[in-house]
Amino acid sequence: MRKIVYGLLTTLFIALVGCVTINVYFPAAAAQKAADQFIGNVLDGSGAAAQPTPKHDTDNAPTQGSDPSAMLLDLLVPAAQAAATPNLRVQTATTEALRQRMRTRFENSLEAMLDSGAVGFTNDGLVALHDASKIPLAQRAQLNATIADENRDRNALYREIANANNHPEWEAQIRATFAKGWISHARAGWYYQDASGAWKRK
Repeated sequence: MRKIVYGLLTTLFIALVGCVTINVYFPAAAAQKAADQFIGNVLDGSGAAAQPTPKHDTDNAPTQGSDPSAMLLDLLVPAAQAAATPNLRVQTATTEALRQRMRTRFENSLEAMLDSGAVGFTNDGLVALHDASKIPLAQRAQLNATIADENRDRNALYREIANANNHPEWEAQIRATFAKGWISHARAGWYYQDASGAWKRK
């Protein structure tokens, strides 16, 4: 009888696994936290704390003598939940190199350009020329080069984070998250684009 029961449970388990559809959602809260940390480090030299490693809940682990059907659910549900809410990986060798370059560029040139109003944050996570007249003519070639270098690194950052998490389709959502973060961290007097693309001063 016991063999029949376990045989039925095994069949049921296989059937349930085959029917379970796991939707992997973009972890918006984790992405926002990671973006804030990264941006804080670039703009202020702060916020570089490592992402915490998620703890595994052992309180609900099946115990010997438990009801087999309950054990089956205990196995299925946490596994599905874990897959549906992945931990966002942000720190890689590539993102660290990008962060260092962006921090150095900010300290050497971009900060002054943002302070002057010549450059502002766009609504798609990049930087753009706002008012070239704020920079002397002799420095405008450097201004354009700084904007191009910064945008190349930002585009690479968003792509790298998506790829590091094995979800390249997340790139647009990561970009949107960072775009909000850059604007949120903008200092008073800096320019940024609103959702319609219009320039505003913080």
